[in-house]
Amino acid sequence: MGTPPGPLPDLGSGPPIAPGVPVELAPGVVRVSAPNPSMMTGPGTNTYLVGARSVTVIDPGPAGLPAHTDALVAAAGGAGAIDRIVVTHTHPDHAPGAAALAAATGAEVIGYGPAEGFEPDRLAAEGSRFAVGDDALLARHTPGHASDHLCWLLESSRLLFTGDHVMEGSTVVIRPPDGDMGDYLASLERLVDGSEQISAIAPGHGRVIAEPTAAVRAVLAHRRVREALVATVLSETGPATLEDLLDLVYGDVGPERTAVARASLWAHLRHLVATGEAECDRPITAEGTDEGGTWRPVR
Repeated sequence: MGTPPGPLPDLGSGPPIAPGVPVELAPGVVRVSAPNPSMMTGPGTNTYLVGARSVTVIDPGPAGLPAHTDALVAAAGGAGAIDRIVVTHTHPDHAPGAAALAAATGAEVIGYGPAEGFEPDRLAAEGSRFAVGDDALLARHTPGHASDHLCWLLESSRLLFTGDHVMEGSTVVIRPPDGDMGDYLASLERLVDGSEQISAIAPGHGRVIAEPTAAVRAVLAHRRVREALVATVLSETGPATLEDLLDLVYGDVGPERTAVARASLWAHLRHLVATGEAECDRPITAEGTDEGGTWRPVR
């Protein structure tokens, strides 16, 4: 029925992740990883501090981790040094820590929009630009993993903070209805098209990726092979539900990742409907009414 994609190459470089330990990645760029390791977060969520006297914090991490908030304040050189907090997206391992950090520092909170209890003081979108000392952070809207996902480009060094858009050596879950495979692939293709503007990737999980173009192309190829497998299996089985297809498409992943695999399978099927290669007996809606539907190939 086809061959699943192989593992992604691990293109990470630099020191391993050590939660709570400040690591200088470049002049004016420090990583402090949160102590929230898990199957989904890897070694933990990376928080980045950008700037010297006036510090911008990127992705302050989960709520309920006062030690992480304290570590960020200490790494910045004191609460008064942090004047801005930006997030890549509002998932619970990236954004909720903004509230505690803002309360401790008085910093302005910036994100694409309010969601999941996250309340920004100011909104950002594609092309938003914020000065950081003599440098600037430029927002790139990269929906797919989440509709509100932003990557942030540090203009002078061309370092791209990618949140969950690109991670070290691993794919990310695309979970409908907010996650969208078509948007995700298009956002990745935009990064490849503009890769001359990127020197390295600072991901939300894992080490710095020093070969950004190779990393993004590897993710694109991985997703395309998986989607081709979905299309092949669907054409051979005929009408099928997510449960009918799951083991046939994702039999190469362990049982601990079944829920993640099911979400990404659903996202691939939705994309096949969007490209005219499949159809569902239920409408594809923002509420996800198609999740329990029956899918069939368009012959």
